[in-house]
Amino acid sequence: MATEIVIRNKWDRIRYTVIFEILLISTITPALSYVLDKELLEMGALSLILSIKAMLINLAFNYVYDRVDVAFGRVPTERSFMGRIVHALSFEFTLTATSLPIIMWWLGFSLWQALIMDIAVMASVVVMTFVYTWAYDRIFPVVQQKAVA
Repeated sequence: MATEIVIRNKWDRIRYTVIFEILLISTITPALSYVLDKELLEMGALSLILSIKAMLINLAFNYVYDRVDVAFGRVPTERSFMGRIVHALSFEFTLTATSLPIIMWWLGFSLWQALIMDIAVMASVVVMTFVYTWAYDRIFPVVQQKAVA
C-alpha cells in the first residue's frame, strides 16, 4: 500500500525563502552597485523591493511545483538532477517576467538594458538556487512516512 508523499509546511517554506533572500541580497547588492556605478543605498532599496516580490512568488511557486511533483508521484526533496535544473530555470523565468518592469522604472533602463542586466543576475541566481535548494534539502529534509504493508 502506498503512503502519501509529505511536502514542506508553511513555516519551512518561509524559513527557506527568508534565508535564501538574505543570502541573495547580501551578495547581489554590492556587486550590482559596483558594476552599475550606482549608490549602494539605491541598489539596496531596489534589491529589497525585488526581494519582497521574489519571496511572495517563491512561496507560491515552490508550493505549486511541489504539488506537481507529488501529482507525478515524486518526492520533492528527492528531485533528480534534471528536476532541480528545471525547477531553478522555471523559477528564474517567472521572476524575470515580473522584475523587468520594476527594473526599467527604477533605473530608467530600456527593456533591452533591463533584460541584459536581469539575464546576468539570473545566471548567477540560477546557480545559487540550484546549490541552495540542494543544500537546504540535505540540511532540512522532509521525513517521509514508511509504507505500511
